[in-house]
Amino acid sequence: MSITLVPPRRLDVRVVLPSSKSICNRALILNALAESSMPIGNLSDCDDTRVLVRAFESGGPDFDIMAAGTAMRFLTAYLSQRPGVWTITGTERMRHRPIRLLVDALRSLGAHVDYLGEEGFPPLRIEGRPLRGGALTLSAGVSSQYISALLMIAPSMQEGLRLTLTGEMISKPYIAMTLSLMRLWGMESRWEGNCIEVAHGTYVPRPFTVESDWSAASYWYEMVALMPGASVELPGLQRASVQGDARVAEFYSALGVETEFAADGVRLRHTGQTAKTPLLLDLTDQPDLAQTLVVTCALLQRPFRFTGLQSLRIKETDRMAALKCELAKLGYRITDSDDSVLSWNGERGNVSEPIAIDTYDDHRMAMAFAPAALFFPGLEIRHPEVVSKSYPSFWDHLRQAGFELHTV
Repeated sequence: MSITLVPPRRLDVRVVLPSSKSICNRALILNALAESSMPIGNLSDCDDTRVLVRAFESGGPDFDIMAAGTAMRFLTAYLSQRPGVWTITGTERMRHRPIRLLVDALRSLGAHVDYLGEEGFPPLRIEGRPLRGGALTLSAGVSSQYISALLMIAPSMQEGLRLTLTGEMISKPYIAMTLSLMRLWGMESRWEGNCIEVAHGTYVPRPFTVESDWSAASYWYEMVALMPGASVELPGLQRASVQGDARVAEFYSALGVETEFAADGVRLRHTGQTAKTPLLLDLTDQPDLAQTLVVTCALLQRPFRFTGLQSLRIKETDRMAALKCELAKLGYRITDSDDSVLSWNGERGNVSEPIAIDTYDDHRMAMAFAPAALFFPGLEIRHPEVVSKSYPSFWDHLRQAGFELHTV
């Protein structure tokens, strides 16, 4: 299925964003580790969170987490310390997303995990048992989800966990988010330099409500940046957020968007005050904002150079290759280098209409390119249903904002 989008003439809307799936999925794991019966408030209804909820409600022993990478990593670690024999699998794409580094780390801490198919990839068979824990050295350049998965189960380990991270650290805010949430459930940690220590202990049940998602807010920042006179109200966002993607407000201030904070959320306003000099950003800590920023800058004719994007190669798709391919359809020739850099010098080619954007089974491709309809009315988005992974109501919210959506 595909949809085409016709933009509104003006944009002035109040949108209730989904809650943060990054927080939701950590909260679900911590709640389970605390053996808590207290409900978590404002849980997201996105695919990634729904599969975790379903897993805990089913009681196992077999889990299909579909395309949810966070659920695969977090559940693998969680099940490794929970007595029983478990299997965990996912979609075809998930069965080709590497998990060897996490499995090797768990094995070194005393876990029993076997591959049921290709070595280094799901599906997995896990014999849950008490873990020894102790000292572990891991590359800081791996997905932060591996690190968070290990940290959350660290209190259940007999010797706790002393994690030493080597090399350049990526997605540091997600690790900080994990430790902050662990503290809310009663578990302290110590993070000094490249070493994180978590002692053996017991989580304490507590009530918890999830805040709105700053990653989802980025698409509305994009729309406001692209539309003169635009104004968007987003309740539920917090200035003092544990989400690293809250820096979207800072990044888009350089792209002509003003963020007004209030007690109940934010209001975005188009200022049009944006320079023409290249925008240089290190997105090591905010890789999920890359697609939105790349498309925004191209449409605004703003050259850019974004670094720290090494994790984009192993996301739902190879996001660097996907961005290059789809922006070429709009005439923008971006380049990648060193497996971690995306840049554009302002060069443009021809546009072949009608334009149909492929989404690569990647929710962020669909949402990052949808606002391009403001410049290319009638833009087609293929497989729009992929947004269910993180923002199921995205298309409904676009209709609410005045976009016309037509099924192809």
